[in-house]
Amino acid sequence: METGYDYQPGADLDQHYKPEPPQAPEIKESLRQGKPRWREYVETIVIALLAAALLRIFVVSAYRVSSGSMEDTLTTGDYIFVNKLAYNFGEPKTGDIVVFENPFDPGKDYIKRLVAIEGQTVEIVDKILYIDGQVAEIPEFSKHIDNRILPEVLSSRDNFGPMQVPGGQYFVMGDNRDDSQDSRFWGCVDKSYFKGQAIFIYFSYEPDPQSPEWKAPYVVEFFEIAFYNLTRFPSRLRIWRIGEML
Repeated sequence: METGYDYQPGADLDQHYKPEPPQAPEIKESLRQGKPRWREYVETIVIALLAAALLRIFVVSAYRVSSGSMEDTLTTGDYIFVNKLAYNFGEPKTGDIVVFENPFDPGKDYIKRLVAIEGQTVEIVDKILYIDGQVAEIPEFSKHIDNRILPEVLSSRDNFGPMQVPGGQYFVMGDNRDDSQDSRFWGCVDKSYFKGQAIFIYFSYEPDPQSPEWKAPYVVEFFEIAFYNLTRFPSRLRIWRIGEML
């Protein structure tokens, strides 16, 4: 016996079943754990120290001026940066302030002004410097501190030459012309002894001969020296010289 149904296929489905709308696939995001703050600081410090070390080794050197031979351009207690690559990519020229190892005093670095290059003729007559027969340019802060003019038989300080600078060598002089040991006394300097060109003064601190000295047992002296320098630091700091280009 057949049973009949008054049924339209799909009618009940349309009426009673409503499919759920398609859902986007679930995406799981993995959150990256950030670096600890202390680690970022350590990495920054390490990178900065490494960069400073590389600059110190290959690009610049720091020197303290310990004599008055370049006064008043440089004075005792000036701290300067020196470009070590200056003469790797270029030739020294007159007017440069150069740092070099004294060929006659190995291990000791000097700083002087280059006044004549190879092939030029140097002559000094009564303190006046001549290069190739012409009066040389006078550096802005150079000076003479002794009014006496010494004859050449006594000293080559005030009267010298004429002398032609040999090939590959340079004639250097201190800006404090009456108080400088330089090429007038021990000859020209070969380029191979050059260590670089002075760039600028990065710090300047006036020496104090009255400052306490280190001596045994050192513990008390440490506090004495620290207190002495801290209390006198403002008066000894020559802030107007810091950043001066050379």
